[in-house]
Amino acid sequence: MPPQDPQTAQASASPETKQDQAPIGEATAAVRKSGGVGLWLRDLAISAAISVLIITFLYQPVRVEGTSMLPRLEDHDRLFINKFVYHIESIHRGDVVVFHYPRDPQKSYIKRVIALPGDRIWIDQGRVWVNGKPLRERYVPDAFRDSRSMAEMVVPQESYFMMGDHRSISSDSREFGPVDRDLIYGKAVFIYWPAKDAGVVE
Repeated sequence: MPPQDPQTAQASASPETKQDQAPIGEATAAVRKSGGVGLWLRDLAISAAISVLIITFLYQPVRVEGTSMLPRLEDHDRLFINKFVYHIESIHRGDVVVFHYPRDPQKSYIKRVIALPGDRIWIDQGRVWVNGKPLRERYVPDAFRDSRSMAEMVVPQESYFMMGDHRSISSDSREFGPVDRDLIYGKAVFIYWPAKDAGVVE
């Protein structure tokens, strides 16, 4: 058999090499695509796990039932409460908190902290006095005030005096007394639904 011309052999080899390389390139692309999907699924799983941890240990969604915290919180508003914040900082006057109802711990109430442990508080025809000074309450509109009075008392240690912003309809510490610290389990921080009410709780 006569020897092949080198140029002819090289020319005929080139197409064969290209044909052999094409499936390899496609396989590599498939592997890369598969790897990309795997990374995406991994990131999604990690994000979901972090979200569960945040909701479980830091934030919890709750739904408001009732109108005692109008005008800021409306019935059926949905909001996040921070369950961790009071492990690292103190409860402050003016905080909106969620706690187990003292007379039935199976129920939860959401109210505003009005007086702290050791504070002297009394109410004169709807006007709240704390430690001898009238409390400025911009969060209570005039239309929601009432004329109820309460004799002076000293808030016990490890307890907090709670009131709703809608004073004329709120069931609060004026009825069931100060709330033990152990019953308070979260601070209201952000309304997420409905969209018209979305924002920080103040």
